[in-house]
Amino acid sequence: MFPLKDAEMGAFTFFASALPHDVCGSNGLPLTPNSIKILGRFQILKTITHPRLCQYVDISRGKHERLVVVAEHCEQSLEDLLRERKPVRYPSYLAPEVIAQGIFKTSDHVPSEKPLPSGPKADIWSLGIILFELCVGRKLFQSFDISERLKFLLTLDCVDDTLIVLAEEHGCLDIIKELPENVIDLLKKCLTFHPSKRPTPDDLMQDKVFSEVSPLYTPFKQPASLFSSSLRCADLTLPEDISQLCKDINSDYLAERSIEEVYYLWCLAGGDLEKELINKEIIRSKPPICTLPNFLFEDGESFGQGRDRSSLLDDTTVTLSLCQLRNRLKDVGGEAFYPLLEDDQSNLPHSNSNNELSAAATLPLIIRERDTEYQLNRIILFDRLLKAYPYKKNQIWKEARVDIPPLMRGLTWAALLGVEGAIHAKYDAIDKDTPIPTDRQIEVDIPRCHQYDELLSSPEGHAKFRRVLKAWVVSHPDLVYWQGLDSLCAPFLYLNFNNEALAYACMSAFIPKYLYNFFLKDNSHVIQEYLTVFSQMIAFHDPELSNHLNEIGFIPDLYAIPWFLTMFTHVFPLHKIFHLWDTLLLGNSSFPFCIGVAILQQLRDRLLANGFNECILLFSDLPEIDIERCVRESINLFCWTPKSATYRQHAQPPKPASDNSGFKSSTPYFSMECPDILKTDLSRESIPLNDLKSEVSPRISAEDLIDLCELTVTGHFKTPTKKTKSSKPKLLVVDIRNSEDFIRGHISGSINIPFSTAFTAEGELTQSPYTAMLQSFKGKVIVVVGHVAKHTAEFAAHLVKMKYPRICILDGGINKIKPTGLLTVPSPQI
Repeated sequence: MFPLKDAEMGAFTFFASALPHDVCGSNGLPLTPNSIKILGRFQILKTITHPRLCQYVDISRGKHERLVVVAEHCEQSLEDLLRERKPVRYPSYLAPEVIAQGIFKTSDHVPSEKPLPSGPKADIWSLGIILFELCVGRKLFQSFDISERLKFLLTLDCVDDTLIVLAEEHGCLDIIKELPENVIDLLKKCLTFHPSKRPTPDDLMQDKVFSEVSPLYTPFKQPASLFSSSLRCADLTLPEDISQLCKDINSDYLAERSIEEVYYLWCLAGGDLEKELINKEIIRSKPPICTLPNFLFEDGESFGQGRDRSSLLDDTTVTLSLCQLRNRLKDVGGEAFYPLLEDDQSNLPHSNSNNELSAAATLPLIIRERDTEYQLNRIILFDRLLKAYPYKKNQIWKEARVDIPPLMRGLTWAALLGVEGAIHAKYDAIDKDTPIPTDRQIEVDIPRCHQYDELLSSPEGHAKFRRVLKAWVVSHPDLVYWQGLDSLCAPFLYLNFNNEALAYACMSAFIPKYLYNFFLKDNSHVIQEYLTVFSQMIAFHDPELSNHLNEIGFIPDLYAIPWFLTMFTHVFPLHKIFHLWDTLLLGNSSFPFCIGVAILQQLRDRLLANGFNECILLFSDLPEIDIERCVRESINLFCWTPKSATYRQHAQPPKPASDNSGFKSSTPYFSMECPDILKTDLSRESIPLNDLKSEVSPRISAEDLIDLCELTVTGHFKTPTKKTKSSKPKLLVVDIRNSEDFIRGHISGSINIPFSTAFTAEGELTQSPYTAMLQSFKGKVIVVVGHVAKHTAEFAAHLVKMKYPRICILDGGINKIKPTGLLTVPSPQI
């Protein structure tokens, strides 16, 4: 959108026609209210941008089918240039074919094709009427009432020269005859009665009148979109006199922001559309008792209500005052509108906002999102960063770790997902019209997907859902449509409602990262491995809860499949998904496990207190989840989880570090280094699914163990030494081999508790010199090491049974460490 400049924002209201309450559509569901249909169709108007057109900004739906439209508004109209008179009366400008159509009504239960007489050629007629009025300096049809005016326009079909008849009817033939020949010719072309003979806009632009005028105006070029193959800086030019540019800079910095941003901030600063319209008496209310009918049948049909005059159309536009917003931002300095973007290579989250906003950054997210000054700074910063995408990709990641302003969420998510290239050309090339077998299932699923949202429940929303989903299915022939894909599409479509190509591109980038191979025709092996790893994560972080759920047989297969198949979009409403995914998109493919555990921990007390049947009922209607708490706890769980503990052989293979992007791999949120891991000799090995299911605790790789023990090698197979970056141990290694094997070589800092004598007959730990140390590490990561996989799994399961959290097993056992030369041998006693 263009800057607000000296324009203002205006609002006007109207009512959509109400539908009967007792009629259902062909699908048996209630008819979609006309106001929702209008709301969906209106969205395309927001995409029409041009320096010489007023910009549509927003539409909101109120009670009783009321709609309020917000648009760029200029106080001085074309009519003001003629004379100071009443508002423009639209029927005077309607083309004859539009009038001849009359009022067309349709309903969902009566399928019919709606004629479309309105179009570019109808606009040419309207242009002709406007030019006529400008030339003669008066309004047309002022002496006619509405019906006479419409009848007169329709009788013009019988005349040879529409222009002459109009001029004679209004007593201005002499003025018309004095006009230049080329202007008369232009008016005759525009006022051609039959649309088939009337020129199109392209034809009209070839007229010599326009060819003489057009050089006076700089041709408008639609700027290249953010995600396209075109150069966004191709048409940038600097003025010859830079000093003059500095003088011309407007001190009204808010006016330099886009009208969309200004309206968003106006709402945050307390702007209320309905209140503005009530203050100007555009919306009038009557006492409820005055609206009662005089007569009422048993079936609900009523009679005797007086016509409510407030429901009649009033085309008055109310100017929205920006005084309250400007007063709110009066202390914001000019430098906030032009932040410097310095390429800080630090890995720590930071914000470029000024010191006054640093305190606000620590407030709860819901408060930050409603803070006008804070959002202004964040919107401006993200706007500049996104305009520099992908060059500023790393800084977008860093700022997103602080928070993402809701207004910039759609584009920011696309940047976090690495969307690039000619996405529109790719989307347009996909066949979305040819029928395919999944069409029927898509048609069934869409009317049930987030239909509480007015935008997604509109017919336009359904059509967009259908196209985006079908595009994904057609462009991924190796995958299939599974129920839940519509829910996964919903956040992307909502944020990019007027940009289907971007919604499709985001969805296509999201699924391989977080749901790799989930949509195979036979996805049972992928799902089962995922659920098994999730079960191990529950045992790792909350052994008491894991023990209880396993005892009552309440396994993840019974409740967690919809969670992960839709990445929680089937569980939470959109406003919660936005906050959840703001964080999810900064993590790797393992982060959803932590979200799942965090949800269970919010329900922990109720789960522990109930049996199988009660748990089933609990999850059939999931209680309210505090999403901010869920995000915080998910981050904490992620920080405690070794990277390789969530290894899955069916996960997306990690991309090589030396990719062609030219950027460093963006490290996700929670630790210094946690991207998806490249496979090495010390990485985790794949094991059969049945073996994985038999193990309660997760395995970690030798790589992770070496990193967490902070070991380093000074030479080839030389004595290992400890790194000096940390003073406190992060974990405890428990070696369960017999004492002889332990003495021959063990990991530095590990303790030896032989498996054969570790537990009593009652399942308790046998008292030994190292038992107290093991208990002192309860709550920290404990790695069980041995050379028999069955024994290490059983030892870990015993500890989980004793409610020891964060228990894991070294994948490959001690043999995986031997080739590294990191085993130590105690010095012989003299």
